[in-house]
Amino acid sequence: MSLLSLPVATLGTPRIGPRRELKLALEGYWAGRMSEQQLLEDAAGLRAANWARQKSLGVTVIPSNDFSLYDQVLDTSVMVGAIPEVYASKAEPVSLKTYFAMARGSQYDSRGASCGHGSRCDGAPAQEMTKWFDTNYHYMVPEFHRGQTFRLSSRKPIEEYEEAKALGFQTRPVLIGPVTFLKLGKSADPAFQPLSLLDDLIPVYIEVLQELTKRGANWVQFDEPCLVLDLDEGAKKSLLHAYDRLAKEGPAIKIMVASYFGSLGDNLPTALRLPVAGLHVDLVRAPALLDQIITAGRGDQVVSLGAIDGRNVWRTNLSALRQRLDPAIAKLGKDRIQIAPSCSLLHVPVDVELETELASDVKSWLAFSVQKIRELATLARALAGDQKVSDVLAESERVTTSRRTSPKIRDASVAARMRAVNQTTRRRASAFASRAEIQRKRFKLPAFPTTTIGSFPQTAEVRNARAAHARGAMSDGQYDKFLKEETARAVRWQEDIGLDVLVHGEFERNDMVQYFGEQLAGFAFTKNGWVQSYGSRCVRPPILFGDVSRPKPITVNWWRYAQSLTKKPMKAMLTGPATILNWSFVRDDIPRAEVCRQIALAIRDEVGDLENAGAAMIQIDEAALREGLPPRRSEWTAYLEWAGDCFRICSSGVADQTQIHTHMCYSEFNDIIDAIAAMDADVISIETSRSKMELLDAFRNYKYPNQIGPGVYDIHSPRVPGTGEMKELVALARQRLQDSQLWVNPDCGLKTRKWEEVRPALVNMVSAARELRAASAPADR
Repeated sequence: MSLLSLPVATLGTPRIGPRRELKLALEGYWAGRMSEQQLLEDAAGLRAANWARQKSLGVTVIPSNDFSLYDQVLDTSVMVGAIPEVYASKAEPVSLKTYFAMARGSQYDSRGASCGHGSRCDGAPAQEMTKWFDTNYHYMVPEFHRGQTFRLSSRKPIEEYEEAKALGFQTRPVLIGPVTFLKLGKSADPAFQPLSLLDDLIPVYIEVLQELTKRGANWVQFDEPCLVLDLDEGAKKSLLHAYDRLAKEGPAIKIMVASYFGSLGDNLPTALRLPVAGLHVDLVRAPALLDQIITAGRGDQVVSLGAIDGRNVWRTNLSALRQRLDPAIAKLGKDRIQIAPSCSLLHVPVDVELETELASDVKSWLAFSVQKIRELATLARALAGDQKVSDVLAESERVTTSRRTSPKIRDASVAARMRAVNQTTRRRASAFASRAEIQRKRFKLPAFPTTTIGSFPQTAEVRNARAAHARGAMSDGQYDKFLKEETARAVRWQEDIGLDVLVHGEFERNDMVQYFGEQLAGFAFTKNGWVQSYGSRCVRPPILFGDVSRPKPITVNWWRYAQSLTKKPMKAMLTGPATILNWSFVRDDIPRAEVCRQIALAIRDEVGDLENAGAAMIQIDEAALREGLPPRRSEWTAYLEWAGDCFRICSSGVADQTQIHTHMCYSEFNDIIDAIAAMDADVISIETSRSKMELLDAFRNYKYPNQIGPGVYDIHSPRVPGTGEMKELVALARQRLQDSQLWVNPDCGLKTRKWEEVRPALVNMVSAARELRAASAPADR
């Protein structure tokens, strides 16, 4: 790299490895195929490779402690000793067994041994998990209580700084800031405010800073994305108080406070008053921040400009970006500037060069983590006046122009359909009360009807068959025969255990979004474009580059085959438009609302064909509806209006007797219940097992009239809940809703679980429903 350059920082990088090495190591360890020592060695190898890769690409501010075996918020809970009593361990440092019990739950085996710590004979459930702001990354929710004490229980930030230093890398350790950490947590006591624990928490952070300073760290990064949220005066005072204490009582180490995912808005004055050496701002989500920082910023503070999109995969027009930033840097001064992505690169895949099957033009439009780091280094050199990068700038402008003008991205027929959408397109023929009576007579379901969310375990045999078919080692006919046999077994088993409404298991589907995207126009797909969703769970988001349409039916034949195997209702399973949108890398040349409506029209076509084929229940999953909410509440209404509009576009063309289901994951519904009701699904299933049905309070308070399936089986944990535990959860649901409203189902699809977990869990679930029916007066459905 030329000496003529501004500092380049990355905030954080993907930790899974170019080929998901972390996933393989974790799952090998959990399965007993790998020792703890080997897991830790593999993790160290991934960290070393990350540091070396960044340095070779021109990063001068390299992060450490951005790596995690599961989740950085869980790491923080462990670091400060915020370990709930059910996992309590006197051991220091906290063992991996305890760490993974918090992440995944613990289960006693037949010999009485446990994979974690628990106070009950059937182990302990995992901590609650929810989405990290408006991303598809999940974090483990910290748990707090009155009288909480904190202690330095994990030295991970210190150890990983020393590890990097021993390899020759001077790094900037990354920590979740104390205010964001407390604000993201929860308490069983609704009257308790976790921010009241701030003064008890700060000494642990000071101890970490002292240890880092002793070892030679001169900067540390504190992530405070809560700065982009709506903060009350108490939270703003907490930020000022926290950093004032760190400045006065902590060592002389420089702190970079990192905000991302949106504008600082009315929190900007607070951010600028923090007694810290640097402030990172997201100029991709909030371009106006640049002028605000120029006008109101402090002359003694380093400004980290989040100029490259850390959340999407499109190549940057570096020439245009340089022209935009040049005047600002002239005003701020080059000695005060760092160039960075908008947020951690955790949210994008590792390297586009691993993709050998993408169309050459589409591939040229893309930048993954490695390419984004190169863009940052080039931009930093250009802004510092290095003329040697002029050819690279010109090439980036040529490529981004070619994408904008490509005939691949627009379809006149899609535009015509969009113009034809009207109010009739968006509305069911009759109100829910009328539909419910028609459906009750049609289906004649018992009280507390049982079903699942859609998918069944994707076993090694299923994955191997899919891979063999993809490489040509299994013919179309052989693969079709295999999938039909798997489907038939799943249908027979569901009938055997007594589920009331069946699903076909989705064995033909690689992913709930990818499967649909592969059969819709406007999408491209990668082979190695993996990003972490949680723990070892990785996804390959589709790349949505052009107008969306549905060339032919997608699911009809599989639904028709599955229904032919049973007389019980067979749900047809689709993924909703907002979920496809939010779980894809989406084009940025038109509004997201327009992209979502295009997807909705394509799904509407599929719904119509399913109904015409005889499907009586159609589930349109909107698992990711809430995660698309902007950080600021002032922007929620617009998003919810167009997201709900898109659901109604795809679901409202059916007759009253056709029952529309939807499913949502990890959603706090209190603030969006109006929008959920406006979707007008006949049945909604939601994740509630970890929250002990707390999420149903929103439906009770709203007097939600439609039917609800609150999850009674946490599918993100390997533990098998007993019948009694599920009955207890349904009892909590019955305190909030009418029996006639309640369905009984797992939290989510069962794709990621093993059959040896799923079989007993669903048997227990059916038993729980039967016992509830026996103990209750039958509800008239």
